[in-house]
Amino acid sequence: MNPAPQILKARQVIGKTLIFRDATPEDAAFILSLRTDEKKSRYLSTTAPDIDARRSWLQHYATATDQAYFIIDHQGEPIGTVRLYDAQGDSFCWGSWILKDGRPSQAAMESALMVYAYAVDHLGFTAAHFDVRKGNERVWQFHERFGAKRTAETTLDYFYTLSLEAIQASRTCYAKFLPAGVTVTN
Repeated sequence: MNPAPQILKARQVIGKTLIFRDATPEDAAFILSLRTDEKKSRYLSTTAPDIDARRSWLQHYATATDQAYFIIDHQGEPIGTVRLYDAQGDSFCWGSWILKDGRPSQAAMESALMVYAYAVDHLGFTAAHFDVRKGNERVWQFHERFGAKRTAETTLDYFYTLSLEAIQASRTCYAKFLPAGVTVTN
């Protein structure tokens, strides 16, 4: 029996037009700007506008072995964040997916495909699970187009799972956004 896959950090995950790079304490101001933006943060857990607390969290993250937190870059400019965490057997969770206004139009699709390419092809996961705030209709509809199945709900959130078959079907359907998968550097 193979051991369950683990979430591992990578220095970079390189896609077609985007690069995920491992977040560092130097990214605190950028991350805080996204997480405290009134429009962007309305479906996120509350974040205090405390740069030192964000820097401290990133310093702790640097030694964590159970998650990967990336800055999404486009042509050397940070345009967003995404995080992989909560490995449960062959399934991983992803979230903290925030893209700034003015980003390239393909950034959402390419970054989602990059998450799946990294998790499946490089880490060995065969499923995903995540939750989305009910009010965040655009995002849960996006995930449902990818084949995510709603498994539960609370007053605030919908909970989803996504099978390997659905992941692979979406990667095929949307291949023009990430035709060659990803390259990973450690």
